[in-house]
Amino acid sequence: MTRKVVTQEDEREGTFTALRTQLQEAAETFAGGPDALQDILLGLVDDVDRALREPLEIFPVCHHSPASALAMARRLREKRPKVVYLELCEDMAPLLTELRNCKLPVALQAFATDVKGFPADWSPLSVVAPITEASAEYQAIAYALETPGVDLVLVDRSSDHVFQWDAAGPAAAEPAGPDAPPAEEEAALHGDAVGVDLGDLRPRFAELEEHLLRHGRVRHWSEWWHQYVELPLGDSDHDTYRQVMFLIGSLFRRLAPGDPHRVRVDEDRERYMWTRMREHLAATGTDPADCLYVCGAFHAASRVAEFGVHGCDTFEISPPSGSTWQHGLIPSSHAAIEAQFGLAAGSVSIAATTWAKQLRRSGVRPFRLAGQAGTEKTGRGGAAPPPARPAAPPADKLTGFLRQPPALDRLDEAELLGWSVEIVRAARRNGYLASTADAIAVFETSILLAGLRDRAKPTPYDFQDAAVTCIEKDTVPGRRDVRRLVEIMMGGDRIGRVGYDALPPLARDVYDRLAPLNLKLQQRGVRRALLDIASRPELERCSDTLWILRYLLPQGAARPIMGERRLGERPIQESWDLALGTHQRALIELGYEGVSIEQVLEQRLRRTAYDPRARAATVLAAVEDATLYLRSRRLADELGTRALEVLAGERSVDGAPEVLRRVRRLLAYYRTSEPRLPAWIESFAKTGYAHYCTLLPTAFTDEDATVRQVAAMLGFLFSMESLALSLGCDRNQLELAVAQSHPTDPAKTALLWAAQVQLGRLSRTGLRRKCDGLLANPLVVPSYPRYLSGFVHALEPVPGLSDVVVAAVSNAFARLPDQVLLPWLPTLITTLRSGAADLAPLLVREAGRIFPGRLAALDAWVPPWRDRQPVDAAPPVPRPAAVRGAALLAAHPTACDALAGLLGCEGTWEPVDTGPQGAALLGRHPDTATALGALLATLRPGGAESGRTVRSGS
Repeated sequence: MTRKVVTQEDEREGTFTALRTQLQEAAETFAGGPDALQDILLGLVDDVDRALREPLEIFPVCHHSPASALAMARRLREKRPKVVYLELCEDMAPLLTELRNCKLPVALQAFATDVKGFPADWSPLSVVAPITEASAEYQAIAYALETPGVDLVLVDRSSDHVFQWDAAGPAAAEPAGPDAPPAEEEAALHGDAVGVDLGDLRPRFAELEEHLLRHGRVRHWSEWWHQYVELPLGDSDHDTYRQVMFLIGSLFRRLAPGDPHRVRVDEDRERYMWTRMREHLAATGTDPADCLYVCGAFHAASRVAEFGVHGCDTFEISPPSGSTWQHGLIPSSHAAIEAQFGLAAGSVSIAATTWAKQLRRSGVRPFRLAGQAGTEKTGRGGAAPPPARPAAPPADKLTGFLRQPPALDRLDEAELLGWSVEIVRAARRNGYLASTADAIAVFETSILLAGLRDRAKPTPYDFQDAAVTCIEKDTVPGRRDVRRLVEIMMGGDRIGRVGYDALPPLARDVYDRLAPLNLKLQQRGVRRALLDIASRPELERCSDTLWILRYLLPQGAARPIMGERRLGERPIQESWDLALGTHQRALIELGYEGVSIEQVLEQRLRRTAYDPRARAATVLAAVEDATLYLRSRRLADELGTRALEVLAGERSVDGAPEVLRRVRRLLAYYRTSEPRLPAWIESFAKTGYAHYCTLLPTAFTDEDATVRQVAAMLGFLFSMESLALSLGCDRNQLELAVAQSHPTDPAKTALLWAAQVQLGRLSRTGLRRKCDGLLANPLVVPSYPRYLSGFVHALEPVPGLSDVVVAAVSNAFARLPDQVLLPWLPTLITTLRSGAADLAPLLVREAGRIFPGRLAALDAWVPPWRDRQPVDAAPPVPRPAAVRGAALLAAHPTACDALAGLLGCEGTWEPVDTGPQGAALLGRHPDTATALGALLATLRPGGAESGRTVRSGS
């Protein structure tokens, strides 16, 4: 017996002797002697030999590879293992039985919102593992679940350890380049979840990948793998498949760059999996020969000390964190898998097509879960296993595989011709001007490209390049370009769906609530829902559900077409566009946060309100949402009290406009729907009155505080004044705050004048005079638009000043010349549009009331502010009675006679009563004489007091 064992060991050691010798000679020939190249080449053979000698059979796979799936189906039917160890997060094991209720592709997901032991900015944590039918892992799962007496054990690290070992946290997606096509909706089905790289087989050495692509004459890695690995391994036997995959995994592992963190994580995963397998073997007493270990080829060629069933047990698994993990299934798609794992667009669809062709050609019967939607009905996989055959030592299949020339597959002209006709038909449907000549050109170009790339038969990638070359024009007439049309034609972007029974309780409850709509909401696409609540009151519950879904789900999942929800209003009729089937992932993830959508909404509102960075405006928004969507007075009072605390602690006025808007709306709602105001809103008004009075003088002079924010503060103070005064506030506090405000900004100065008018410290006539003075001062005219901006914002706290603002704007256009008006007119328009767009309707309405309604009446129209007599103007000085004639000249005529003689004039003196009635010029223009008389009156005794009166009045 001992002699026989030694003989077998010798045979095993000599399995790859010939290959080692050839590689050593090649290294000495090309490198000029033994060096690192020889160590790498011989190390590859050692890794393959070590993996083959392991008593527990290792089955290396590649992620979503048809060749791996086909080899897996063959091996499972031949070996019939009793235990299948699968490289997948061990905490996802309970989800596997739910795959029967789903339509592939779907993804296993672990989700955590209650994060403990990790940074808060990592939340939520999400891990996904997509499953497609053309994958080796699905074949292993289906075999284990459909075959009695077979155990399926997941041995990879848990979802919690994925983030424990990731020191950098969830990696953000790299921004797309400027030439990258826009991401479609199907490519975002996984969100920002971390993908479990089961069977991830791609070179981590950039120079190696570039070398393979250049010499393989392909554009991307997926095409190289399809041409040089998938097709050759599709028809190979089991031993050849394993040895080639071991070799590829070892090559990529030995040529991987030395990233210490990534290498440590990979090795820890391998230690973790082998530790779990040894624990299971020890606990169950299973013979390793009856087991099968399915893992990625990269991890199959491991060199850690814990490798194998006889490896050392020195690795300690850290305990899980305190995070609460939820598990479920989410829909996936080919595009989502390609986007998450960096595969070429359309590669997974091409792999699905290749899988179907290989099944038809090879006659292999794959394993499928019974009753699964979207799969063909097949017999159960529980047939009696074939008689066990003695294990033969592995033969060297690598040498023959590496030496054999590429298989020249005969050109299938019928298949290529069908592709060419179909792509032309699809192009015409999408707006391209394609014809039969284009189909012929695509056919010939595909053959030409395959010949240039040393291929006897065009691959789908060659056909895709040929179609783009022959059909694509300068512009894309429709939604899809030719490259996308080829991807759809080759199999399309299959999108999975999670069945009703596999959904979390929240999602099932949503579908149950919306059942009265009689719509197929689980299907993808948009469904139009019409709710006539007036005639069918039972639909109001559906309306409440839809409004909550609109708040919780992404935009487009539930979009209202007709109808709105406001405080104090009840719905009558509504119309909705629903796409819950398209956004099924988001609906499922809501189920991880609670058992009902009301609970999830309440949790989110509380989380928003009690956030350390929450502002009073955001908390008031949560109060409004709690009242609007949940109709919960209890939650609204709780969040309102929180808003009062946040407002008292604020030291800036950034959120004043939003606070004013929401408080007014809530106050109007409570006054109309409640017998008395809630205690929290009374306290909010009282505290806010004192709070904004304290901040008002500083806000007027603070450069960071905008005029809109200061106007909102004044609006809060003036609108809440009656309520605040009834609760015990003092109006003197507001008057002192306004008196202590000394702004320098023109807009804030105008706002201060409006506040003084509201408080009675400045009359409306005085405000008009200030505006006239601004226009009369050439130095102030350039900044007059900013004064107008302040006046417009003043309509928020003092809406009664709309006529004064209209007069100020009209006077500017009437008095200023074009050379002054035109330069600052754009500034005025942009200022009003950006800062006071919501207040412009007040001005338009007031202008419509003042200005004439017809164009013909505009020429004769006189503005009312011009005819208005000033109230506080000085009374006119009474004019003395006119003197009949010049009494002084008649009494002393000598001087006039001498002057008349000198001038040669003759005339006689007339009596005083019949003489001329004074100077005609003075009669026409008496203002000068009146002013002179008033001046002389101040020189008479007692006239000083009257003079002061005249000056103060003027």
